[in-house]
Amino acid sequence: NWHFHPLSLMRNPLHAATSYVNSFDVLTQILCRRVLDEGWFPVVNRPGFHAERPDSHAFLEQWLPFDYANQSGAGVVNQPDLSFGRFGDWERASNSWRGYQPHHDDYQQEGLCRRRIFRCLNVGTRFRALTEHHVHEAFSEANSTGAAILAFADHDYRDMRPDIEVVRGFLRRIRAEYPGVQIRYAGAEAAAIALLGFESKPQLRLSLRTESNCLIIERSSGDVFGPQPFLAIKTKDGRYFHDNLDVIEPGRKWRYILDTQTIPVENVLKLGVGAAGKYGGYSVATRAMV
Repeated sequence: NWHFHPLSLMRNPLHAATSYVNSFDVLTQILCRRVLDEGWFPVVNRPGFHAERPDSHAFLEQWLPFDYANQSGAGVVNQPDLSFGRFGDWERASNSWRGYQPHHDDYQQEGLCRRRIFRCLNVGTRFRALTEHHVHEAFSEANSTGAAILAFADHDYRDMRPDIEVVRGFLRRIRAEYPGVQIRYAGAEAAAIALLGFESKPQLRLSLRTESNCLIIERSSGDVFGPQPFLAIKTKDGRYFHDNLDVIEPGRKWRYILDTQTIPVENVLKLGVGAAGKYGGYSVATRAMV
């Protein structure tokens, strides 16, 4: 999945930040390498520090359908380095464990955006920690609506087993109160697909071909999440670039021209596109130019 911590203004790797705009070169470099070097594209996001802002909200809305960011209902954090939502503010967001589609102007409010934001609380941390109360909420919502996703986050720089056992203890104590609710352990993408009923939706498939200096991308099945696939270019001198595509048929066909206005085709080592599917899954297509 996708987890990104933006760079601080002074580029100190131990400092926290929230701006995707200030980190855009690094952000696109990472995605280009994922597409071209690893044949992969993200479908699920959990933001660094669970912090989103208008710029990251807009970026995520273009590329990732499932966003495990919401930390509402876990109390106001007024610790000196985290006060007033400095790194992650979800106090206005829904307490539902079923997720919501955010508003264009406010990621904490429900609206008509494409992606779905799910609630995800911490374990083993000093703030916004999952409690038995939250587990009760999830079971109650599943009991009344048919399904809910109880999501939690930890960090793999430490032994996570004790924290996971805490969560399992919550489940053992509370599930007896809800005999009609079954538990399924799942990854974040599989859980979202199951809750939203997307299992039978067709999977996204992209194809890529070149005609002289023209790159043509087509969708052969499924649907792209967002307005266009992500274009990645690697040059013969080892640099990575991202750019917009020309839309030929919305949602189905795109084009990119390699010339002196972009990158001459003779300087290109490899081309690729990647995208998440509207209903989960992803597709990557690449082409070596030598």
